[in-house]
Amino acid sequence: MIQRFIELGEGYSDLYELEAILRSQKDRVQHLLLFKTTINDKEKLSVGLILTPTTTGDFQPIYYCREGISFNKSQKTKRHEMIEGWAREVGKTPHILEVKPSHTFHEKELYFQHLIGILRMNRYLIGM
Repeated sequence: MIQRFIELGEGYSDLYELEAILRSQKDRVQHLLLFKTTINDKEKLSVGLILTPTTTGDFQPIYYCREGISFNKSQKTKRHEMIEGWAREVGKTPHILEVKPSHTFHEKELYFQHLIGILRMNRYLIGM
């Protein structure tokens, strides 16, 4: 099975594209994930939408908005609340995973491979 990150952007207007994908393919939504990281002493969230694999081609997309949402433990941002609303809409619970920031990897592709390993280890993705 091919599992690949499809990066939409850094989480501002790109979140609305993620919302459109989620709403148009509700029956394929497998997981909605929030990746928490710290960049320059500020906590940030990335959003991942994992869809079920395609029947033909055995491809499993992970749509991703990287590190563009501010995170505050004491008060949720409007974007964070919006994502939780989407999760309720499709009957899912958004899972939060703490990860390293993407800039600690020499290449973005290495970062995505790291995340795939974390997702497999936590059983959000099936290993090959």
